Amino acid sequence: MPVETCTHLPNLEDLKRATAYECVDCVKTGSSWLHLRTCQTCGETHCCDSSPNKHATKHYHATEHPVVSSAEPGENWLWCYADKVFYPYTL
Repeated sequence: MPVETCTHLPNLEDLKRATAYECVDCVKTGSSWLHLRTCQTCGETHCCDSSPNKHATKHYHATEHPVVSSAEPGENWLWCYADKVFYPYTL
């Protein structure tokens, strides 16, 4: 079985963390979220695809910023939308 590879993960210099536990777009519209993801290009935090508005995916399609990290406490993983690669990591 071939190993999944991502062309974007090697370009990450520092892991960006959520500065606040909120979806920037849900706050603007008064919506709610289930889980949060932080963009590793710009550092904005958006809601996941299990949330009603799926702002993290919308952010990827609007900006082509490919990699997000989980902003959930205790979750240490990255997801690349472009290459569809899940990457767990340890701190």
